[in-house]
Amino acid sequence: MIHDLAVIGAGMAGASIAAECAPHATVLLLEAEDAPGYHATGRSAAFWEECYGGPGVVPLTRASGAYLAEHGFLTPRGALYVGRAEDRAAMDAFRASYAGTGVMIERLAPAALATRVPHIRPEWSEALYQPACADIDVAGLHQHYLREARRHGAQIVTRARIAQASRRSGVWTITTARGEAFQAARIVNAAGAWADEVARLAGLRPIGITPLRRTVAVLRVAPEAPADLPLVLDIGGAFYFKPDAGRLWLSPHDEIPSDPCDAAPEELDVAVAIDRFQQVTDWRIAAVEHRWAGLRSFAPDRLPVYGPDPQEPSFIWFAGQGGFGIQTAPAAARLAGQLVLGLGADAMTAGIDPAAYAPAPARFAAAREPQSA
Repeated sequence: MIHDLAVIGAGMAGASIAAECAPHATVLLLEAEDAPGYHATGRSAAFWEECYGGPGVVPLTRASGAYLAEHGFLTPRGALYVGRAEDRAAMDAFRASYAGTGVMIERLAPAALATRVPHIRPEWSEALYQPACADIDVAGLHQHYLREARRHGAQIVTRARIAQASRRSGVWTITTARGEAFQAARIVNAAGAWADEVARLAGLRPIGITPLRRTVAVLRVAPEAPADLPLVLDIGGAFYFKPDAGRLWLSPHDEIPSDPCDAAPEELDVAVAIDRFQQVTDWRIAAVEHRWAGLRSFAPDRLPVYGPDPQEPSFIWFAGQGGFGIQTAPAAARLAGQLVLGLGADAMTAGIDPAAYAPAPARFAAAREPQSA
């Protein structure tokens, strides 16, 4: 059988675009691991925060919010960006960068900050509050998309690591490491950290998708973290933490370049996270109960990449979604599906400019140019 589309990767990206396209096309979803969602999707920090990813990602995040809320995948949380007196200029610049985007950002007085974040040290007196932030049911959202894809006839094949992809007479033949061969008219590259590798296997030029390792540690603290604690992020990007069942999920907000792999946490990164946490709070850490790492993959300009490859239009990029791929999944998949299927914008995507995310060579060349001093 020659499928209309072969989607490479069944994490959140692949599952969501497969679900969007399956009602209109025959879809094959190929996953390298034993089960979908093993890598970045299964290791998400699980929050929807309108500022996360920067102003260029805001249209995708905000457009996804209504879908996520309507389907019951969001639980209100709120987010606080915190800093010290010397960070006021950075706070002002951060707030100004989101002017006109529709994102609500409020200044919070020191007393209100101390009430919302118990045990915060007094020198951390500056705060910006982002009330729309929410927790995401990542597993629920991923399973929702897999169910929708299956319901509309998508074929999902696991343990199907790509070994080669070649195109002849308008048809791609995709060979797996186990020797299986599948055929499709077009390929959607939703392979996350492996996106550039998939492009190479298809004989195409990689874009420069870079996997960066991110570490999370689960802390048992005394007293327990209150359930209504907001997501707390350093305005300088040195840490974030959020509550979960009395524990705290803590990250040093690290971005360590990595080859595509089954990422594992390094002890040094966990130690850095704890040190930074102790500088901002006087919470007592009773134990580090769990730790993990995942890969967040970025294009050179740190915006996602959606659309046909300039060399080969039958090869569609759906990659470079960094740490914001979960929170933008509904709008990103809808937008990319419309591009793949030749459909016009709908209510969800009407305010999104697809050209901002197209894989144009000039876009990445500009991002790679050295910056003047």
